[in-house]
Amino acid sequence: MDRIAVEGGTPLEGTVRVHGAKNAALPILAATLLAEGVCVVEDVPDLQDIRVMVDILRALGASVDYSPPVVRVDARRISRTEVPEELMRQMRSSIFLMGPLLARYCHARVSRPGGCTIGSRPIDLHLKGLAALGASIDEVHGYIDCQTRRLHGAAIYLDTPSVGATENLMMAAVLAEGTTVIGNAAREPEIVDLANFLNRLGARVEGAGEDTLVISGVQGLIGGRYAIIPDRIVAGTLAIAVSMTGGDVTLENVRPNHLGAVLTKLREGGVEIETGRDIMRVRSDGKLRAVEQVRTAPYPGFPTDLQAPFMALLSVAPGMSIVAETVFEERFKHVSELCRMGANIRVDLRTAFVQGVPRLTGAVVQASDLRAGAALVLAGLVAEGTTVVEQAHHIDRGYQQFDEMLRGLGARVRRLSQS
Repeated sequence: MDRIAVEGGTPLEGTVRVHGAKNAALPILAATLLAEGVCVVEDVPDLQDIRVMVDILRALGASVDYSPPVVRVDARRISRTEVPEELMRQMRSSIFLMGPLLARYCHARVSRPGGCTIGSRPIDLHLKGLAALGASIDEVHGYIDCQTRRLHGAAIYLDTPSVGATENLMMAAVLAEGTTVIGNAAREPEIVDLANFLNRLGARVEGAGEDTLVISGVQGLIGGRYAIIPDRIVAGTLAIAVSMTGGDVTLENVRPNHLGAVLTKLREGGVEIETGRDIMRVRSDGKLRAVEQVRTAPYPGFPTDLQAPFMALLSVAPGMSIVAETVFEERFKHVSELCRMGANIRVDLRTAFVQGVPRLTGAVVQASDLRAGAALVLAGLVAEGTTVVEQAHHIDRGYQQFDEMLRGLGARVRRLSQS
């Protein structure tokens, strides 16, 4: 497994372009199964999860040309509706293949999904919603088998605004007979991007970005060309890194309006931020301030995916900060690793109390998941000495060539490959 070595003490400076959003690209690639024509998806990041999705589409019989950052999918000759278990285990996002497969081919068979170990992420909302749309669901020996003669519109209320369930049910409903209303829907920008893609192909989805979605079923979808939105989590991670190192960086291909809660907290912490329509400049003198409270929540709240990177920042911000994790119950695994570097953090259930320290020191630390790994790299950027982040493959699931991106801004970061 690869490791990433970081030499701390260098401010980040320069300009960087943010790549397309993984969490938008994955459901959009799944949605290409609905189209009766060729789909060309642009600005797709070159990530392990994307490669797994491409492999899944090919295993189902689709013709896929993957030349990053462009993916061309022709799903007119799908030959199977069972997602291979070995691929399903590699990526949790593969669960939302059920919706498009059911909608177009009336059958889907998947195994329980894999992914990062950050807590319980039950798929009950997916299954209840698909059943409401007319699917017959059978679970046996770790597999989920769904069948239908044809899906039909329904009124669905999600107990929690699950992003994955909203995406899965939206895709299932676009070819269902009649109208589907999804209440308490997720409002994330990636939901809006998926709806925009589906509408580009001829779907009729209204209300994306609000808490109620209305989908009027159509007979079929055509192909089309579409560009993915920028990755707000990558942009937020870079903004935090610049803030920690006392740098000055301009981020291009970014949507500042997707980062409202994050930018508010960075400004509370003493960071100067200028924004335009698709550009953002982050400047910091490195003299950070504690933030009274950071509370993760579904969009437009503070994103759980940036909780770990932001905690790395708070660990060197003088004063006491409180971080409440309300989305996933096991998303504090990075705390023990930050403490190995000298951070002063105490966890009580799902709340972390962060007392900023004057400095961190380099150490060998383990990335337990994608965002935890990014947080440890950020901590290494301001630590004295060398930090080595092991299990760097987790980071590669969400950040395209993260080490190269940081090196382009002046960071002393290198990848250490192991046989």
